[in-house]
Amino acid sequence: MTADDSFGRLDDDDYPAYTMGRAAELLGTTQGFLRAIGEARLITPLRSKGGHRRYSRYQLRIAARARELVDQGTPIEAACRIVILEDQLEEAQRLNAEYRRAAESVNPPPAV
Repeated sequence: MTADDSFGRLDDDDYPAYTMGRAAELLGTTQGFLRAIGEARLITPLRSKGGHRRYSRYQLRIAARARELVDQGTPIEAACRIVILEDQLEEAQRLNAEYRRAAESVNPPPAV
């Protein structure tokens, strides 16, 4: 991989650019919290060749939402389930809108 290839990945939400320590620092939480949401299967960090956890920006957004719920008093397991369901709902809504646009392009609504 060249330096240009690496630089291009900075805009990739799924590129595992953050170490566990940096991710915890950015989220204002502990590394233990990140391990706990990993154990709850909310996020699965990628591993470096040395076995260290690496997090993407997308995973950090998910973790931040879980932390928000936990800070409001929601148990961590419930917070993880809520975030998973929110993420699934968002994806379903995105797909629904995409299908609707595709159907409208094939069968445009009648002019009024």
